[in-house]
Amino acid sequence: MKNKSMKTIKHIGVFTSGGDSPGMNAALHGVAKTAEMNNLRLSGFKKGYEGLIDGDLVQLDSSQLKKNVHRGGTLLKTARSKRFLTLEGRQRAMQILETNKVDALIAIGGDGTFKGLLAFSEICDLPFLGIPGTIDNDLAGTDFTLGFDSAVNTAIENIDKIRDTAESHNRIFLIEVMGRDCGYIAIHSGLGTGADAILIPESGHDFTQLLEKAGSYDREEAFVVIVSEGDELGVEPAAKKIKEINPEVDLRIAKLGHVQRGGNASAFDRMLGIRLGTAAVEALLHGRKNVMAGILNNQLSLTPFDQVVKEHQVNDELRSLLKIFGS
Repeated sequence: MKNKSMKTIKHIGVFTSGGDSPGMNAALHGVAKTAEMNNLRLSGFKKGYEGLIDGDLVQLDSSQLKKNVHRGGTLLKTARSKRFLTLEGRQRAMQILETNKVDALIAIGGDGTFKGLLAFSEICDLPFLGIPGTIDNDLAGTDFTLGFDSAVNTAIENIDKIRDTAESHNRIFLIEVMGRDCGYIAIHSGLGTGADAILIPESGHDFTQLLEKAGSYDREEAFVVIVSEGDELGVEPAAKKIKEINPEVDLRIAKLGHVQRGGNASAFDRMLGIRLGTAAVEALLHGRKNVMAGILNNQLSLTPFDQVVKEHQVNDELRSLLKIFGS
């Protein structure tokens, strides 16, 4: 039986914000299908908070979205909004929601998206729900964020190819992966490809062990180092230091870059998107607000926005694996 809060929600708005990540379209499908099952109207705001401010919205239905569950990126487009950082911008967004009679709002994005919703909640009483969409996997309240698994699979596929050429030329390759200041992509892709060393922001590694290994490198095989883009040393300085102690080594740098954000979503991310999209609508209908839907120990979890902060530190198990295999 629906409670009082459930009866007030007739029209839900949804948008994607920040960096795109595979699985966002699956989440939109989950939101749309669940909204339809509850006879709710659903509008999608284009280009994140920019669409909220400009009133750029379209009606969404699951029959169209289900055809794009596999696709990477986001059909609603995404952007970062400087205007929403201002009180004037947030007031304009609130006016747009009132004009279009939107009763609740779902946002798919990362920590910046949820910080925006926190600020928005200070002037707007509508219930907000978040879905974690970022390849970095750097949010509390969920074991995995949308797009992380797909990004790791893409990184592994490309690292495997780079290893082939590295083996052919007996080269040292320093391969930079994404993740900003979080090392989850580096750890998972590095361990999954048998990397000789893995450098991540959280490790505080002094680089000594890697330099010792690279300095004495003369094997008839590849030497692959995975470097997280947020590592304090950085891939270019790391390469320079290696060349200083071993000038004769054949060394190359490869930056995988934005290829990790594109491509079809993995099966895991498609399922995760559908689960979280469904959970977000159902949470709203049960009176929840200002929380992020996530999965912890394979169970639905709802975490308040003020607790959804960046998790810079990798867990103890991964730290242990990094010591054994990644240094």
